[in-house]
Amino acid sequence: MGKRLKKKRYIKGLDGIRAIAVVAVILYHLAPFSFQGGFLGVPIFFVVSGYLITDLLFQEFQQNGTIDVKAFYIRRIKRLYPGLVAMVLSTAAYITMFSRGLAENLKSVIGTNFLYVYNWYQINHHESYFDKFGNQSPFTHLWSLSIEGQFYLLWPIFIFVMIKFFKKKQPIIDTILIMILFSALEMAFMYHVGEDPSRVYYGTDTRMFSILIGAGLAVVWPSTSLKKQLPSKPRLILDGIGLGSFLLLALMFTKMTGENELVYRGGMFFFSLAAMILVAVVVHPGADWGDWLDNSIFRWIGKRSYGIYLYQYPVMVFYESKIQNIAAHPVLHGLIEIVIILAISELSYRFLEVPLKKFDYSKTSSVVKEFFKADSSYGWKRVYVAIPLLIFVLAAVGSFMPSSVAASDSKDDGQLESVIKNNQKKASSVNQKADKKTSKSSSGNSSVSESSNSSSESNNDGKSPISLTESERKKAQGLQITCVGDSVMADASAKMQEIFPNMYVDAKVGRQVSEIVPILQSLNSSGKLAQTVLISEGTNGPYDENTMEKIMQILGKQRKVYWINVFVPTRRWQDQVNQELKDDAKKYGNLTVIDWYSYCKDHPEWFYDDHVHPNPDGLNYFGPFIAHEILK
Repeated sequence: MGKRLKKKRYIKGLDGIRAIAVVAVILYHLAPFSFQGGFLGVPIFFVVSGYLITDLLFQEFQQNGTIDVKAFYIRRIKRLYPGLVAMVLSTAAYITMFSRGLAENLKSVIGTNFLYVYNWYQINHHESYFDKFGNQSPFTHLWSLSIEGQFYLLWPIFIFVMIKFFKKKQPIIDTILIMILFSALEMAFMYHVGEDPSRVYYGTDTRMFSILIGAGLAVVWPSTSLKKQLPSKPRLILDGIGLGSFLLLALMFTKMTGENELVYRGGMFFFSLAAMILVAVVVHPGADWGDWLDNSIFRWIGKRSYGIYLYQYPVMVFYESKIQNIAAHPVLHGLIEIVIILAISELSYRFLEVPLKKFDYSKTSSVVKEFFKADSSYGWKRVYVAIPLLIFVLAAVGSFMPSSVAASDSKDDGQLESVIKNNQKKASSVNQKADKKTSKSSSGNSSVSESSNSSSESNNDGKSPISLTESERKKAQGLQITCVGDSVMADASAKMQEIFPNMYVDAKVGRQVSEIVPILQSLNSSGKLAQTVLISEGTNGPYDENTMEKIMQILGKQRKVYWINVFVPTRRWQDQVNQELKDDAKKYGNLTVIDWYSYCKDHPEWFYDDHVHPNPDGLNYFGPFIAHEILK
């Protein structure tokens, strides 16, 4: 085994960078539309990892004339594996006990995480990172650890071969630059506007450039070659560059969204470059940024950032699945989740990660023998072993649980999925007929009678479905409507087309408000946009003013536009979306908001277990209510 490095400088400020990165990720997962660029915390982790690992590998070769790859693997496993194994197994155990609907494919999820290939599993199973409502997997965030694991596996071998083959740094730098450009360009070319970007988001090939940027920095900016003291002018210049990169990162955190074309066609690449510049300044002992980012709070968060990242998503998924009215107190619930995450992370750091990182595994057999002695020095502390044993057993049970058991526990999810698939088939047939009629009369006056814009409210107490009058039913039979929406409308489309046989429906699970802009543009250009438009959007998140302006500009002032507000008590953005719609109804004279929220909020029995999508009984209320608000 190769010698450990004689000199290993502690780099002040890197814990601060890690703290910023993990806080950004948590805020994004808690409030993805308020902290829309928080997902960019991950590229910061990648840049830091690429720099540190490459810097250490070069130091080892310079000191020992070789790189002990086996010793490197052992160090990485001791540092990372205990936390990962504990988190994955404890999450699996929780699923077995309290959330069996998530147990499907659990064995594969555990196995691919332990092998660090989970990101490819997500790609092959078409799992979306950006489906804020539908994606309930507590393992979603582990894609990034798989990419890092693959990097740790291959990089020491790559560096050793490059050093041996090229002898000099310049060819190594050139090779890394080519790899960076290839990865960034692949991301740009593989991204397609209007499609879910999860393939390029999860892919090792399309995300590796961030790690390689950090690695390239280590080759040209090794920590051991940087001067500890700098004259005042160079120090000020370096600090100014650090400030510029920090402000640029902060700006991109607030402006970039995970589904924006710019992110994948250069945005994430330039963000990684900005992160690299900040890392370069922080690691320089002659600059002040290392001190500025080195404080007790940042050090505490930074040292526990691995555990915080591991446990944040399971805590959020499980907590929010049990608390049905997150929207009522979003800040309070967010703070509670943060406290739980920090508490679990502290326990993991203190009692698992640090002890097992220092543990000499060559003494494992002697420790086991001592543990089982009658007069063992561990004494009563041996009872603690029951905790990991119980977790392991429960995780194993969940892993081998028959799919039928998992399916029965999530029967509502399966039923809803089946309903939506059947509705989409039916809608396709009805849409063809509605298309022809709308095309013929798109220039005519087929809208409902004029009514003032408002947030409509029903006088019905909700105890029995609204009964449409004979006049309303007759009007509904002839009314041509274009309807676009998300999964709520996908769930309700059959009921709506039963009432409105000339309704054209385009509804999709996970759809954001911004995604209906090109749909409406296409329908309008082809003359298939009816004079009455129904929109059911906002379930998956709020929208910005620019998006609403585009929608209303496409629809024009002559069309009558109805927008169903949202009932999403399990998500923080419910009240934000409904308030935005209420404000926009005052701004646009032909926009009427249908107040589904007020009508249904006291009737949880109308919904599937997700508390958002109307069940068959709820649809008997939803359909007539929406129809009545349009026809009155």
